[in-house]
Amino acid sequence: MSITRAICAIFFAISLSTHAEFVLEASPDIQGEFAVNLTDLCEVAKNTKHYIDTFPQDDFAVHEGTVIDGINIERVVKTLKFLCQSVDETAYSSEYLIKHFDFYRWLPDKKQANMLATKSGNAVKKRLLTSIPEQQIFITKYYTKLLNASEVPTDKYNQALYALPYDEESLSLEQAEKNKQNLTRYQLTRQEVINGALRDNNLAQPLIWLTEEALHDVLLQGTGVVDIGSKRRYFNVHRNNGIAYDYTLGKRDQSRYWYFSEVPSTLGYGQTLADKIAIKPEVTFAGNVKQLGLGKLFLINYQVGDKSYNNMGVLADQGGAFDNNLFQLDYLKGSYYGWKDYYQANKHLPDYANTWLMLLK
Repeated sequence: MSITRAICAIFFAISLSTHAEFVLEASPDIQGEFAVNLTDLCEVAKNTKHYIDTFPQDDFAVHEGTVIDGINIERVVKTLKFLCQSVDETAYSSEYLIKHFDFYRWLPDKKQANMLATKSGNAVKKRLLTSIPEQQIFITKYYTKLLNASEVPTDKYNQALYALPYDEESLSLEQAEKNKQNLTRYQLTRQEVINGALRDNNLAQPLIWLTEEALHDVLLQGTGVVDIGSKRRYFNVHRNNGIAYDYTLGKRDQSRYWYFSEVPSTLGYGQTLADKIAIKPEVTFAGNVKQLGLGKLFLINYQVGDKSYNNMGVLADQGGAFDNNLFQLDYLKGSYYGWKDYYQANKHLPDYANTWLMLLK
């Protein structure tokens, strides 16, 4: 990958076996407005640090990053801790951040993005992947799905969010993995569930009833939010059917299916449901946790009209779309009923942004 040498005064190129790079910049161009809720950023940082401290044996997520050389997990933890030492909004300027943090510009793995684009039959996805700039990351946005729902099935609300099938509800994840050939969860595709395989055979408990369109959305977004009476209820993905997410397919054609559980708030990464990290919008990123490592702090800088904006967030969530994906981050934006209201609120945001990994000096 060619790199424009003028983008930084000091280069510390970290060669990757993929085709992505993280390059140390002495003077990153992060001028512009800082749109960061520091209280929420501290909360997500604290929750993520707690997970790292509590589960050091989680070698899938708790590490310095398998594609980022020259740092250690202790520095990642110190970075997260520092975010809670000062929540003074006025302190966060470009000068303040450059004084306290090292900035590694993330240059995307365009080779992988272009390969996926050639396989995709979705024209929009193909265009977005092939148009990723040399020095910017593809920034998608995700949200918790606000649901119109019913507590009982109706003609309109005829698709359920299902809890784990009855034959697995008392099993740990490790026990389920050892017995996967006999369990309902691994036997059914999304399409088979939609066509009634669970309902007709009474194989799992329905948690809430949705339209089919809403089901596809919440399977993609991972969290559903329902207001019933005066109570707000949250439903989070729990375990899936073991079929990988196919980046080249649209949401309706995916065979992957998730079973859900009711939870107290919006949750991000965790090996088990009880251990998942509580996250907040505008300060959380989902991405390639396996290769980047949990808890990385990122800053994205982008233009809206003639103004420049900066957002910061912690890598505290993941998804199937990020397997072998070092060209994209997913930015948690809030809660919406669907594409129309999400788009109306976020259509001004660009698809690509200058992106830096930040580490405390």
